[in-house]
Amino acid sequence: MKYSFSSALRDALIATVMTAIVVAPIFSLHLERAGVRTIIVPDWRMTAWACLAVFVVQMLKPLLAGKLPKPNLPALPEVKSSTRHVLIFVALMMAASWPFFAGRNAVDIATLALIYVMLGLGLNVVVGFAGLLDLGFVGFYAVGAYTYALLFHWAGWSFWEALPFAGLASATFGFVLGFPVLRLRGDYLAIVTLGFGEIIRLLLTNLTSFTGGPDGISSIPKPTALGLPMTRSPLTEGGTTFHQFLGLEFNSMHTVIFVYLMALLLAMVTLFISSRLIRMPIGRAWEALREDEIACRSLGLNPMKIKLSAFTLGAMFAGFGGAFFAARQGIVNPESFTFIESALILAIVVLGGMGSMLGVIVAALILTVLPELAREFSEYRMLIFGLVMILMMIWRPQGLLPVKRRQVKVPS
Repeated sequence: MKYSFSSALRDALIATVMTAIVVAPIFSLHLERAGVRTIIVPDWRMTAWACLAVFVVQMLKPLLAGKLPKPNLPALPEVKSSTRHVLIFVALMMAASWPFFAGRNAVDIATLALIYVMLGLGLNVVVGFAGLLDLGFVGFYAVGAYTYALLFHWAGWSFWEALPFAGLASATFGFVLGFPVLRLRGDYLAIVTLGFGEIIRLLLTNLTSFTGGPDGISSIPKPTALGLPMTRSPLTEGGTTFHQFLGLEFNSMHTVIFVYLMALLLAMVTLFISSRLIRMPIGRAWEALREDEIACRSLGLNPMKIKLSAFTLGAMFAGFGGAFFAARQGIVNPESFTFIESALILAIVVLGGMGSMLGVIVAALILTVLPELAREFSEYRMLIFGLVMILMMIWRPQGLLPVKRRQVKVPS
């Protein structure tokens, strides 16, 4: 392909102008207080460097097209069934013993990562297995969290009593959402689910007498161990705490470790159910719907039931994750369930590889742990996040660990 200076210059100028429009308001215009007034203090250095970098890259892009090798991540080697079971057992033992040697902050971050693993596996059922683009998944997450919070404050239910009902409430919302979107596909489905997620958040904000409004619900207890609270003193007169029952001295780190182990247990249950479902007839039906809905219908399968099952089961996993999030945080409010959470969960599924359960786990760990390790770049977090996703779509669109699909070639 012949290099055209005028064409390259035109593309470079357009890209530079677009970069200036996007970057300038975020990084070059700072608000500062001057007495009782708020003034705008411009600083154009970041915008200038960004525009220069984009201009140079766009000018060199035609010259380097086809000459730079595309990075190709190695595929996972084939592992025998017996070896796979041994590796899974070793990984579980390492994950279960790790919090006893790690610091409090590291264990807390790992607990949050496991919550996102549950959410990613739940959305993977809807997007990865059934091929239904859902941008309002955070709505089911919020339903699960508020179900536990409300059941505790109204009926005094413990976490383990409320957990099944949190999953059931979210599954019910997923089932109800499934009906108006049965005939929708692609972008239209994404818009409807996005609206559903925003409706849930706005309802939680405006129903102040029911949900606490913007302030949310606080004083939510953490899960109990064997029915005993892991607190310094008993919650009721004459009661016993967990450390008193075992004859141990109270240590707040015990609670952090216990919450992590419960998150690990729920994540493993979610993984086990997902891996079993995809091997069952319902899992094959999801894959058939994802590949070709018309062919799926011609095989005698009912797309309505398949879509409803995917939405319902995916929402159930989100409800479990939401209930555990409420227990971990001790407080829930609508600001914890914004659209950016849905985008992050969807990014986990896309980054890991749609339909790949191992990929979803790896992506959830990466997108949760790395931002915590680089807190000095927290103000550029979303910018870096966006650039990483763009690069992934260019060089590895199938995800980090794409699922291997069995194919049969028919001889011509």
